[in-house]
Amino acid sequence: MLTVHLDYLEAGADIIITASYQATIQGFENKGYSLEESENLLRKSVEIALEARELYYSRCSESFTDHNPGEKILKQREILVAASVGSYGAYLADGSEYSGDYGDAMDLEFLKNFHRRRVKVLADSGPDLIAFETVPNKLEAQAFAMLLEEEEINIPAWLSFNSKDGVNVVSGDSLSECVAIAESSDKIVAVGINCTPPRFIRDLILSIKKVSSKPILIYPNSGESYDADRKEWVQNTGVSDRDFVSYVNKWCEVGASLVGGCCRTTPHTIRSIYKTLSSTRSAAPPSS
Repeated sequence: MLTVHLDYLEAGADIIITASYQATIQGFENKGYSLEESENLLRKSVEIALEARELYYSRCSESFTDHNPGEKILKQREILVAASVGSYGAYLADGSEYSGDYGDAMDLEFLKNFHRRRVKVLADSGPDLIAFETVPNKLEAQAFAMLLEEEEINIPAWLSFNSKDGVNVVSGDSLSECVAIAESSDKIVAVGINCTPPRFIRDLILSIKKVSSKPILIYPNSGESYDADRKEWVQNTGVSDRDFVSYVNKWCEVGASLVGGCCRTTPHTIRSIYKTLSSTRSAAPPSS
């Protein structure tokens, strides 16, 4: 995992996300790990990302230029480590993070208690922020926002939803109502969309802007379809890196502040985004 983080940093990423999206205390315990071992595995995910950042900084110090023949981007800049917290559906591993359907018996207290210790352990492990990702419904968004307050989490967080129709979140809940939860929380500093086909992103950004003044983050997937029964992505259903990157400036023009990639994107995708945004900045007239 250390090498994976480095690959993304050397592709130009400014934020790396820990490999804890699907990691839960309950999931580890179901596999026979003790509570202490489970918590240590969560901490380890943050430690690996922090180590990758330090190693990258060392490589930058040893480099005489920002670029090298291998196209590695070795540029001193602020890099943030975000501790990933996936949804309850990601723990279930039944595809429900793409439907938001947890059953009629699901309630707020269950979700808060499911995530509570995991969020606290990750927050106390030294990341710069918490990434609540692929949030599929309003109820879970409420649970995350309340946990930040109840556990007195003192690092910022972002809240990122997913959509399969470009209008609502995947459960069918109103995107505007979900975003309003982030907007009302002082601890949530950005809100956006991830793991959603690129073709939907522009309209979703415009919808978010109507109800939020916070920075908007966008990190779509490749547009490929996920087969929950086979637990695999369906080949040849997405867009190429070239097509993916062709959207980037359009997303920024309508309000995206942070842009990246989610499932089925690669360091090559991030490098292409980096080059596109760098070219746009270079071409922009100087501010007066």
